[in-house]
Amino acid sequence: METADKLKADILADPSVVLEDSEVMRALLHAQDASNGDRVVDLRNVFLERLEERLERLEDTHASVIAAAYDNMAGTSQVQRAVLAVLEPRDFPGFLDVLQNEVASILGVDMVRLCIESKSQNGDLPHAVITPLEPGMIREIILNGRDVAMRKVTLREAGGNKARVFTAAAGRVKSEALLRLDLGQKQLPALLAFGSENVDRFSPDQGVDLLTFFAEAFERILRRWVA
Repeated sequence: METADKLKADILADPSVVLEDSEVMRALLHAQDASNGDRVVDLRNVFLERLEERLERLEDTHASVIAAAYDNMAGTSQVQRAVLAVLEPRDFPGFLDVLQNEVASILGVDMVRLCIESKSQNGDLPHAVITPLEPGMIREIILNGRDVAMRKVTLREAGGNKARVFTAAAGRVKSEALLRLDLGQKQLPALLAFGSENVDRFSPDQGVDLLTFFAEAFERILRRWVA
């Protein structure tokens, strides 16, 4: 009896101990159902169960939204750091070194290639990160035989054209991000390609806003060196 009196006193002193405990509340409701008998339908219990289900769904949604927000913040920070990195070099070789090493590390990709269309394919390459292409090849690589509008950013599983972009390293590339670059009216287009050994790293259902921003910033920086 003393235990029951103490329990009653504790509950009266702080009812939230019971009200905020879902297991205790559920046990109390089931106990009331048992006392009512089979012929009595407790609509309040049904209502509370539905509210509980809705609350659980809202909590799951809330957690998903927060996770997505953190991912977006992390992605934004990565792109900002990458843009700052390519702004730093004072010469073109240094710019290419940063692209191949720092940018690849910041964005978490395994390969980077800067594909530049040129009417002349002769001579030594100025840097390993550059892949020279004949005029018109970038459009062919991006569209890959499809009759669709050419987008600024294309994310996909690496296909048959990857050897043209990543050359000797193509065998390691399982997915790719292709960023089309506009270098101005007097210049042929260019292509910045990111390759990953993870087949799920880039896919068409991913958002492209951050990579679009990076492409637009990068092409303006590149114009300083190729104009």
